[in-house]
Amino acid sequence: MGELPELIIDLALILSVAALVTLIFKKLKQPVVLGYIIAGLLVGPNFRLFPTVIEMDSIKTWADIGVIFLLFGLGLEFSFKKLLKVGGVAVITAITEVSLTMLLGYAAGRLLGWNFVNSLFLGGILAIASTTIIVRAFDELGVKNQKFAGIVTGVLVIEDLVAVLLMVLLSTVAVSQTFAGGEMIKAVMELAFFLVLWFVSGIFFIPTFFRKTRSLLNEETLLIISLAFCFLMVVLATYAGFSSALGAFVMGSILAETTKAEKIEHLTKSVKLLFGAIFFVSVGMMIDPHMLIKHALPIVAATLVLLLGKPLFVTLGAMLAGQPLNIAVRSGMSLSQIGEFSFIIATLGLSLKVTGEFLYPVAVAVSVLTTFTTPYMIRFSESVSKGLESVLPEKWKKIFAAYNAEAQHITETSAWKKVLKSDLVNVAIFSVVIISLIIVSTQFLVPFFSANGWNKIIAVIVSLALLAPFLWALAFRRTAPRYYASVWLQSFHRKPLIVLEVSRIVLAVFFIGFLFNQLYSPVAALTGAAVTCAVLLLFSGRIKAFYGKIESRFIENYNERESGKMQHEEILTPWDTHISRFELNARFPFYGITLSELKLRERFGVNIVVIGRGDDVINVPTRDERLYPSDVLSVIGTDDQLNRFEAFLELSSGFANQTDKKQNVSLHHFIVSKNSPFAGKSIRKSGIREQSRGLVVGVERNGERIINPESDFVFEAGDILWIVGNEMRIQVIMKEAAALAETAPV
Repeated sequence: MGELPELIIDLALILSVAALVTLIFKKLKQPVVLGYIIAGLLVGPNFRLFPTVIEMDSIKTWADIGVIFLLFGLGLEFSFKKLLKVGGVAVITAITEVSLTMLLGYAAGRLLGWNFVNSLFLGGILAIASTTIIVRAFDELGVKNQKFAGIVTGVLVIEDLVAVLLMVLLSTVAVSQTFAGGEMIKAVMELAFFLVLWFVSGIFFIPTFFRKTRSLLNEETLLIISLAFCFLMVVLATYAGFSSALGAFVMGSILAETTKAEKIEHLTKSVKLLFGAIFFVSVGMMIDPHMLIKHALPIVAATLVLLLGKPLFVTLGAMLAGQPLNIAVRSGMSLSQIGEFSFIIATLGLSLKVTGEFLYPVAVAVSVLTTFTTPYMIRFSESVSKGLESVLPEKWKKIFAAYNAEAQHITETSAWKKVLKSDLVNVAIFSVVIISLIIVSTQFLVPFFSANGWNKIIAVIVSLALLAPFLWALAFRRTAPRYYASVWLQSFHRKPLIVLEVSRIVLAVFFIGFLFNQLYSPVAALTGAAVTCAVLLLFSGRIKAFYGKIESRFIENYNERESGKMQHEEILTPWDTHISRFELNARFPFYGITLSELKLRERFGVNIVVIGRGDDVINVPTRDERLYPSDVLSVIGTDDQLNRFEAFLELSSGFANQTDKKQNVSLHHFIVSKNSPFAGKSIRKSGIREQSRGLVVGVERNGERIINPESDFVFEAGDILWIVGNEMRIQVIMKEAAALAETAPV
């Protein structure tokens, strides 16, 4: 029998120790990631009580594959649509805390005497929290229903994207050893260009590919195809000058928009767990106990930044976004750790050979410490928030309450701004597509035709045929037509609108000239652009029709996943109220009973705003509606109210799980003006329930909050009215209220 390869012996050692340690950590109810790191320390070269890994280079390669799978998995969970749905609260909070934490981490590094690059990488490492650790802690502590958990989830989505951007920026800075403004802007522009290109082309081609090959796809082929897409994007990203991790993340986020996303996530989970385990074990192998003792001060300093500074910055960001102190503090104390992305950023510094060897073990040590503290930070966050509220001066409380109410006010975006935004998005997307096609034409098409003895003119004709639909869309595609018509009717906006339209046409002509200039000369560019424009105008009808087919295919692919499976859109509501969803199982003992008989509002203070029943959705059910098995309830209430309601379901039926269900209701608010038709009328007599097909769930009056007002409650001018119901009907009511408020006497 031949000699066994050393790599197999190493894998046997790594997986055996990892299995043993993770069993212990599961028994202790600690994150498994920590077990992997400890296992790596035990089998690493710096710990001699156990056998040591021999093929360190091979294990490093496997660890790099682990990073690819980790980022691919994060991309599958990420989804660009999810980014659009997190809302302003998560965006403001994330940007505030990431920028301030990175600045504080950089300052701490400089105070410790570190150089510029080491300090900058330390800031980046400390800025990104661990999605895995937080989600697991939320599950174990039973707080995932609560409003602050929804905000934290949104912040984590933003942080994932920021981490990808940080990897690009830190690579650029590491090479130049300084903040070179031009290089930084160039790197960001290149990243934006390739992200748009990859996303648009991926959404157009990949869902179509899956539909065409549907009959051939089983678990095996789908696994191989999805991994092939992943590694092909890794190669493309590397050739484009980006990291392999970025390519894996992008492909995961593209596949997340397809109907195969859940299946791919399920199929690749085992592979991701295996290589992810090897990655975290390799992290532990790099820990040097002597290095940790030597750099105890930086470890303590970085840990304090995460336990004190980062919660403060998250709290500040959430309060700036209009959240109450209680929600802001609990959100902040949940994000006081680092994890997967921090390891990847630290690895990036080592691979570029721009950071000291001490930075990686410092990052690992800080991650281990803060992972242990995370559950306790979350558990005690409510006590800390209540303690802060009890010691705050009344004056401060009133200021915070007033700002919170003001920040929640809805501001209408003008039609002109919507048209301008739509046009800018239109120009950005089609410019990226056109530039990409020009690059393909000049670099590949022209050499191909020339090598085969054909005329260069044929290459130009083929290139223009490919560009034609996108040139038409750039120049003439009408964006936001409803708002465009509204703007056109306002004579003072017509000139800027004409300038905007002409500039798009000029840009399209410029791209045509640019193509001819690349292949011929400036004189030929002018002539070629003129001739091409005439031909395109002659066939504009056919080009428009062909582009319509392209756009229809893209929109169909983009919405494919939601068409196949209704998705849940997390709603973050003001005050402490928010919407959670619960599915009734067969053991629920109150089937057939009406909502009025259940008295959920009287007993728990909650309101059922949607009942999902099979393919039917009952928005704002009446008091006579009955509950049936497998109904999906969308319930609005505070954290305490929802927790009591969930406990009621669990006690009465033994089980109640949250689920996803598309809803057509939402929560909005507006101010009752002096000349409002609701002023001076009770809820019953105002007819607001009938108009909105909804419920009045709260009223703010002179700083006082009235939850679930009775039907005889009388509205007064200045009341801030909160209502949940049919979104379109509420929008009409809000617009009428805004118009009346503008005409009200001051």
